[in-house]
Amino acid sequence: MPTHPSTTLETFPNPAPDRDYTIRMSIPEFTCLCPRTGQPDFATLELDYVADRSCVELKSLKQYIWSFRDRGAFHEAVTNEITDRLAAAMQPRFLRVTARFNVRGGIYTTVVAERRQPGWQPAPAVTLP
Repeated sequence: MPTHPSTTLETFPNPAPDRDYTIRMSIPEFTCLCPRTGQPDFATLELDYVADRSCVELKSLKQYIWSFRDRGAFHEAVTNEITDRLAAAMQPRFLRVTARFNVRGGIYTTVVAERRQPGWQPAPAVTLP
């Protein structure tokens, strides 16, 4: 295989570090294993972040997300682990990870975790007519 799972997240310099702008990513094929049953859990991950000095490189992100495929992890734990790893790698001004897990036992689970730099505030929302 030309690529393989990896726990390394690579970054590249933010091309516009003087501006707050939002980067949004949707990862619809996240999988991990239920730590109790070993059955696969499927989720869509949504990443929203405001970069500071660096952005996450997409191929490394894909390989990092792939590394969970054969791991047992509770939904809450895996969402917070991904948030912490992304925050450590990029040190963004703001980061939100939303994990929308598919139904399991008649229950949909959504976990949202956020990190922000101390003192960072978003610009006021603009409403256009």
